[in-house]
Amino acid sequence: MAFTLLQTTCLSGCWQMAIDAALLELGHPVLRLYSWSRPTLSLGFHQRSITASWRDWQAGHQGELVRRPTGGGAVLHGGDLCYALVWPEPGCSRQQAYTQICDWLQRVFAALGEPLRFGHEPCAVGHDCFARSTPADLVDGRGCKRIGSAQRWHRGCLLQHGSIQLTPDSDQWLTLLGSQAPALSPLAVNAESLAEQLRQEACNWLSLSATPQPLPASLLSRAGARLEQHRINS
Repeated sequence: MAFTLLQTTCLSGCWQMAIDAALLELGHPVLRLYSWSRPTLSLGFHQRSITASWRDWQAGHQGELVRRPTGGGAVLHGGDLCYALVWPEPGCSRQQAYTQICDWLQRVFAALGEPLRFGHEPCAVGHDCFARSTPADLVDGRGCKRIGSAQRWHRGCLLQHGSIQLTPDSDQWLTLLGSQAPALSPLAVNAESLAEQLRQEACNWLSLSATPQPLPASLLSRAGARLEQHRINS
């Protein structure tokens, strides 16, 4: 299967989530990395509890509230790098897909001297997605969750995306989620260098072209038409 590597983008939360959802609908095999143009709190597809403090935070123009197309709890974005992979007809179970996809991430972090392993706690929807490490997540040697991943399946096609935490904002984390941010060791590379290493490893893993492709106008049009589905109004 020929996957396409898309260009890395830095956009608002609504745009990033709408693009991921549109890619799943289209069902083309793609991988992309992205970051966030402003602090964003994303909620899982099934997470309906929205606290007043979150709404106040957004109303005060401190950040953005959005809904992900995938499940899980709340994730604070801004000090992280995210990935999204669309895999048509993977022919494996959910956990097998997590294992295969996360192997690419594990190889990169092992090369950086930060080996990661899968979590083992049961799944549960809560305010803080990073307060729990399930078999879908990757934790460091001290048990701190570095990468949280989630899935959405649509007509046999898989969207898996996740948050790679780099420099979480401890003050906002405590204010919004009522818990401590992951106490992560600093990496030997910055976010830009990490993204490049991830792209290179992805090219080896999926036999991708080393040149990322721009997001097609048709994809952006489809995503733009569904922005309101991912925006959570104050």
